[in-house]
Amino acid sequence: MHAIHHDVRIPEELEGRRLDQALATLLPDYSRSRIKEWILTGRVRLDGAPAAPRTAVVAGQQVRLEVDVEQHSADRPEAIDLDVLYCDEALIVINKPAGLVVHPGAGNRAGTLVNGLINRWPELAALPRAGLLHRLDKDTSGLLVVARTLAAHTQLVRELQDRRITREYRAVCWGRMTAGGTVTAPIGRHPVHRTRMAVVARGRDAVTHYRVLRRFDAFTYLAVRLETGRTHQIRVHLAHIHHPLVGDRSYGGRLRLPPGTDDRLAQLLREFSRQALHASRLALAHPQTGSRLEFHAPLPRDLLALLMALAGPGTEPHEFDALRWPEPKSR
Repeated sequence: MHAIHHDVRIPEELEGRRLDQALATLLPDYSRSRIKEWILTGRVRLDGAPAAPRTAVVAGQQVRLEVDVEQHSADRPEAIDLDVLYCDEALIVINKPAGLVVHPGAGNRAGTLVNGLINRWPELAALPRAGLLHRLDKDTSGLLVVARTLAAHTQLVRELQDRRITREYRAVCWGRMTAGGTVTAPIGRHPVHRTRMAVVARGRDAVTHYRVLRRFDAFTYLAVRLETGRTHQIRVHLAHIHHPLVGDRSYGGRLRLPPGTDDRLAQLLREFSRQALHASRLALAHPQTGSRLEFHAPLPRDLLALLMALAGPGTEPHEFDALRWPEPKSR
């Protein structure tokens, strides 16, 4: 548990505004919805008395905010090896391996990333979702950002909602794509298979951009950027355009080897037991300083081995990590 305490005076330019609006302006580290919740639960006093969120404020009034932030997480700390790429007083960037569950849930109460995070940084237990801004599927590898304070969490959530955080992935999909493009299709719960997602008319808006990095005979190596962050978004969208991810048993169906596949590639495809998806790049503004930060996670061994087998002899591993999001051709 830790305490949040603020004493602020209403300035003339905010006179007549709602209390929650005025406080959101005066205390920009916290979202308006969180401030409204604190007002409703009696953590905010206006000239020493409780008030409603819609109360019109007067210049010179004194507002006191006092909140004891309880631990949200009931998950127990566990010593888990974490690949920490960056850490300061405001945020942490983790390179998650494939196979590691992010949040505890039914059947996965222990051994998750959250268990490891709150073991190493106990203060994260007081934050929503232990400070995690987004999530990756169990079998997706790559970059995750974690806020260390409530103020940083609020700021980064705003950045994410305003689509100012760049999240870029590397993927290997079935089929030889001719060009990049954008998938704009709503995603919601599958009407029959309730553990899966699908493109459905009443789903939430979802936008995925993809660019071709390298083509093979029956596969394509892609760079993918998310504009929205729906559950299984890349997997669902690529399957929707008939280019499912290699190894994706949920959305790609059973394995069908292309004609002429050599023995080494055939074995790799049969043994590739996860979706070929890696969160490779993350760019964001630091929640305290505003400086632009950019992080890169190299391709994991299994994905690199698959790409090397697809490329054949004469290809060097560094060639794949060197490929970047294609810039538009100048006229």
